[in-house]
Amino acid sequence: MKTRLKELRARDGLNQTELAKKAKVSRQTISLIERNEYMPSLIIAVRIAKVFQEPIEDIFIFAEEELS
Repeated sequence: MKTRLKELRARDGLNQTELAKKAKVSRQTISLIERNEYMPSLIIAVRIAKVFQEPIEDIFIFAEEELS
């Protein structure tokens, strides 16, 4: 899974700690997601999507083989 978290954080001028507070998760969680070491739950993904006002599928991009 790829994510656009770094790109969107830069766009909105947020650091990991600020995004984590807005999404109600730890900074470590944001870091792990950005490094593709953790796949967020649907609840966390929705919270992050709401912070950026973007559809989930535009933030978290799955490779076709991951969906099969």
